[in-house]
Amino acid sequence: MDNSTYVGTMVPHRSPRTLRFASYNIRKARGLDGQRDPGRILQVLNGLDADVIALQEADRRLGDRPAALPRRMIEAETDFEVLPTAENGVSLGWHGNAVLVRKGIEAGGIQRIDLPGLEPRGAVYFEIDLGPMSVAVMGAHLGLMRRHRRRQLETLAMHAQGRDDAIILGDFNEWSTRRGLEPLTPKFSVISPGQSFHAARPVAALDRIAHSNNIGVADAGVEQGPLAKLASDHLPIWADLKLPRQSFAATD
Repeated sequence: MDNSTYVGTMVPHRSPRTLRFASYNIRKARGLDGQRDPGRILQVLNGLDADVIALQEADRRLGDRPAALPRRMIEAETDFEVLPTAENGVSLGWHGNAVLVRKGIEAGGIQRIDLPGLEPRGAVYFEIDLGPMSVAVMGAHLGLMRRHRRRQLETLAMHAQGRDDAIILGDFNEWSTRRGLEPLTPKFSVISPGQSFHAARPVAALDRIAHSNNIGVADAGVEQGPLAKLASDHLPIWADLKLPRQSFAATD
């Protein structure tokens, strides 16, 4: 398994077969100043120039789990659409896992995945339509205990069985660079773009991106701008992934 750390820079022009995937634990839009500011989170998201973003802690915990990012603000202030992963009309995601896709990108095949463990955890599965083929993507927020995280990764890997082009985005909650990700071996490589937690003083690479081995990495990094360092306790990560040629139309 490749646990390399990538230090990249934002690349505004990408090849037709490359999409930017990002992951961001937004802590219910509550910043390090104690203020809940959805607009600030949206500014950070816009600055990532991503095509697909997996969000964690996108909903509040109590009651019906209302969205921390109002849909109307996303529609008005971004170029993203929210995938319908929620079970009700007030949440943005499933167990706090929400997905934003840039307008014009077709996505479907949405599934909600229950993850094993003592804590209530879940993940979302969806497919990005790239013409005659599709790419499977999962967004997840793994548990606090390693033995549960391993079982959760086994569950995600099982959902990718039979796929040569799968991607897992999320807060893996794994502090180690050498242990805990074994269930993804040997079919996945893991990108650890850099230390993303704690935003005020990053010391751990908790947020990661796993991808099938036939998907390449053009660039990856951690957004460390002043706004990102204030908006949440995690910094967003991103990766420009080179998707398999067979996933695209022959005219691409």
